[in-house]
Order: sequence, then structure tokens, then C-alpha cells
Amino acid sequence: VVVLGQPVTTVFALITDREVVGVVEVETVVAIDPEHLRLVGSILRIYRNFQELLDYSERDTLTGLLNRKTFDESFLKAAAGQRQAAQADVGGDGRRAVGRMHEVYLGVVDIDHFKLVNDRHGHLIGDEVLLLLSRLMRNTFRFDDRLYRFGGEEFVVMMRCSDAQDATAVFERLRSNTEHHSFPRVGHITVSIGFTEVLASDTPSAA
Repeated sequence: VVVLGQPVTTVFALITDREVVGVVEVETVVAIDPEHLRLVGSILRIYRNFQELLDYSERDTLTGLLNRKTFDESFLKAAAGQRQAAQADVGGDGRRAVGRMHEVYLGVVDIDHFKLVNDRHGHLIGDEVLLLLSRLMRNTFRFDDRLYRFGGEEFVVMMRCSDAQDATAVFERLRSNTEHHSFPRVGHITVSIGFTEVLASDTPSAA
């Protein structure tokens, strides 16, 4: 519905092969005509092709999660951010400022006895378990939490939380969601999770 004298908002979805990653809102004085709608559609197709090229190099082909080779760079950025936050957190009088930034936590998620799944049901069913677990992870964590398939049945999470108690609650939710999910052919599986706060001095291997 177009109301005279009111701006018109047109919404375009940013779509990849796997999901809708966002939207673009365009506000105009009048409704966008079909020719310009086609032009915007063409620009968004270019964006989609570019995003798919990035995904090909940065994402695990099975699960769609980030792959291991993107982890180190993201981790070092997070550690550098912690250093900057620590420096900004201390005022000129040497006292800590009120209202600290959320801390970065690194978690490792490992499927228990995954070799038995492959041995009993075959690698295709094992791959399905990995895919379904990655979906559970997406549904458990926030959009801006970074999820990685680190190798085999091992996954890594980097996220911001206010403290270790909040991080524990989030990882416990994933553990519980996984335990109660029924996987086709396999039934129920469990995961083991460990996590640590990312310190300003950390390297990926040290953490």
C-alpha cells in the first residue's frame, strides 16, 4: 500500500544457497518501478555469486559451517580485540571502567564415540549426523556467534558472553539439545564440550 506523501520502503532479501543472511531496505519517495527492480535484482545476483565464492573457500562443504583454515585469523582478531578492550577498560587514574565489554569464549564440541556410528551405520549416516548436529548448533547459538567444523567430528565455537556462567548455560543448552534429539537410524548421541575464555595473550594453540 502506497500512502501519498509517505516514503515507500522496499525490502530485498540477501539470499545464499543455504540461507537468508539479511535484508536490504530501500526507502524512496515513490514506489520503485519494474525496470529499477530488475536492476536491483541483478546487483543482488552479483552479490550472491560473490558470497558463494567466499563460502566455497571459507566454509566446510558438508555442514556449511566455517572451516578450520578461517579459524586462526578470527581467533587472532578476537584476542586483539580483548587487548584493546583491556587497555580501554583502565582509565587514566588506573582504575577499571564500569561496564566492561563481553568476553570472548572458545568452546570445543566433540561427538562421543563417533567412530561407532561410522562402523555400525556407514559413513553416509555419519555424515548425516554431522549435518544435523551443525543445524542444532545454528539453532542453539546466535547469528553472530562463529561456528566451525574443525575436523572429523570436532566443532569449535567462538562467542561473546558476559561471563563464564552465561557461557556454561549456552553450551549446556547445546549438550542437552543434542542428547534429546533423535537422529535417523542412529537414535541418540551425546557430545562432550570444553570451553575457555580467550585471553589477550592467547594464541589459537595455547587456548
